[in-house]
Amino acid sequence: MDKAQIKQDKLNQLAWLMDSYFRIPGTQIRFGLDGLIGLIPGFGDALGAVISSHILTQAAQMGVPKSILLKMAFNIGFDAILGIVPVIGDVSDIVWKANQRNVQLLNDYLNQPEETVIHSRLFVGILGLLVFGLVAFIGLLGFLVMRWLWLSVQ
Repeated sequence: MDKAQIKQDKLNQLAWLMDSYFRIPGTQIRFGLDGLIGLIPGFGDALGAVISSHILTQAAQMGVPKSILLKMAFNIGFDAILGIVPVIGDVSDIVWKANQRNVQLLNDYLNQPEETVIHSRLFVGILGLLVFGLVAFIGLLGFLVMRWLWLSVQ
């Protein structure tokens, strides 16, 4: 087994530990240490994001393209932001499984690089358009409010 395969196996194990290590008895529902760490008030979700970033860092060192790294960062950030919200954050750790998503992205890239890069570029492009649209909407809303305020003062 070569070093890249050993690293890939360790990342798979880390993702499983963080996202699916425990099973709720009598169900097929699984959660991992990320869900437990997220219960720590104040910094649990941030700590989970830092641990999750290890997979991102390793993928970058393996030469994964930026579009895939951005998609991985989105998965980590989305998980961390959802984690801030009480109850919803705890449920999201069971459903979202950012670490397993990121390891799957890495595995997909290593097995089918062209297809994975195309999908990640499409995702990043759509996400960029959504962010641009949101910023434009907020700017327009701010302009309309300021205009309304200006006209009401006159």
